[in-house]
Amino acid sequence: MTLSPDSLHPDSQHPEAQREQRLNDLLPLLRQLIPTQYIITEVEQLRAYECDAFTTMRQLPLLTVLPDTIEQVQHVMRCCHQLDIPVVARGAGTGLTAGSMPVENGVLLGMSRFDQIYNIDPDNRTALIGPGVRNLAVTEAAAVHNLYFAPDPSSQLACSVGGNVAENAGGVHCLKYGLTVHNILELEMVTASGELITLGSAALDAAGYDLTAILTGSEGLLGIVVRIRVKLLPRAESCRVMLAAFATIEDAGQAIAAVIGAGIIPAGLEMIDQTGICAIEELMHAGYPVDAAAVIICELDGGEAEVEDELQQVIQIFRELHATDIQIAEDAEQSTRIWAARKAAFPALARLAPDNYIMDGTIPRRALAQVWKQINLLADQYQLQVVNVFHAGDGNMHPSILFDSSNEEEHQRAFELGTRILELCIEVGGTISGEHGIGLEKINQMCLQFNPQELAQFHALKQAFDAKTLLNPGKQIPTLARCAEFNGLHVHNGEMPFPHLERF
Repeated sequence: MTLSPDSLHPDSQHPEAQREQRLNDLLPLLRQLIPTQYIITEVEQLRAYECDAFTTMRQLPLLTVLPDTIEQVQHVMRCCHQLDIPVVARGAGTGLTAGSMPVENGVLLGMSRFDQIYNIDPDNRTALIGPGVRNLAVTEAAAVHNLYFAPDPSSQLACSVGGNVAENAGGVHCLKYGLTVHNILELEMVTASGELITLGSAALDAAGYDLTAILTGSEGLLGIVVRIRVKLLPRAESCRVMLAAFATIEDAGQAIAAVIGAGIIPAGLEMIDQTGICAIEELMHAGYPVDAAAVIICELDGGEAEVEDELQQVIQIFRELHATDIQIAEDAEQSTRIWAARKAAFPALARLAPDNYIMDGTIPRRALAQVWKQINLLADQYQLQVVNVFHAGDGNMHPSILFDSSNEEEHQRAFELGTRILELCIEVGGTISGEHGIGLEKINQMCLQFNPQELAQFHALKQAFDAKTLLNPGKQIPTLARCAEFNGLHVHNGEMPFPHLERF
């Protein structure tokens, strides 16, 4: 790929000499507080940290530090601030946009050892945790109080809550219960210069600007999160899950819009195309109808009477929009099987091709069928297979481009197709991210999503938190110079590529 970070530290005429000098300057300072075994400098060991789950972009860090106390994180930031060395924070490495890929001659700050759940407060329905705690571990720990943590990305078995904060992750239940930002009360953060500050509070509201919301989704550009107070929700009295099959994409898309239009907000509302259905069923044997053009998974929760009433309404809507089959889970085991299969979608797709480029964008719900068809046309144009999986209730889609990265020409076609899909999201009135973030993968498309004045405000905010631009440099927010170059070279000469599409 040709995509690379903006050059923020161009003093690299002699890379090896520069690397040695930085190591010689930094290591003695770090070792004043951090045990040697928590500092990784060997090249082969550093390779474990050279990329996140967007594996086609890689960069070895200068070194990796694995602190386990807030004081150690502060020490790392003070040392790096003193020497003008960039720092990239990393959680579990499950991100999909190269957001935690190291920068050349920079420090990779691994937060995996901050994996403690400090306390669970069932009366106030909160938990105080470290950023390295796995997403699912929060719900498992809270289950004894009949509480759970609502954000549930498909990677929740492995992803860390700190990473969820960085990307503002969502998941299949974010339609009703919100993204990570809606489920966070308080963040403790170490600044670029090593100061410890608290944003938000344990109460439902806090005085001053909502800096907690600004930090959530900032992809490590503004500070290092070291402690998180999350909201916990009570388990619903009743929960019903159904799986509905449709013969056409149009019918499925209209069914999604009709459910929301009826004033029903399901806990989850997912849509999968036929290729995805077949791949999932072959792996999971969950009873998905393999002859359907699309399936919708709908989960309703709340009071028992409310859920039963909504269930009948949704069944009626699906029947009126020509559902060919409706399966209603009879018990918790069957519900779990349906959802487990959905969350296994991307592992299932891994069986179809050597590589899988998982896209992320958000579009208006009414555009679902239209965009789905356009993506299939683009797939034909680029001679690649695309599998469509949507968090359809909130318009967050995850088209998966199947390809072989050992074939450089095919690899390039996959990346170009992904670029076109992101442009399509913008053209129909959507956005280039729903929960994966921007990182490096989508940084050029930020030039299409935002105008120079808006980007300038992003940079002003970055400067307020990180005047030396040392935190995760070159990610998420493109420079105005980069955008000028990108827009000048853009293959569509400044015109959006889908002029025939209806705007929403």
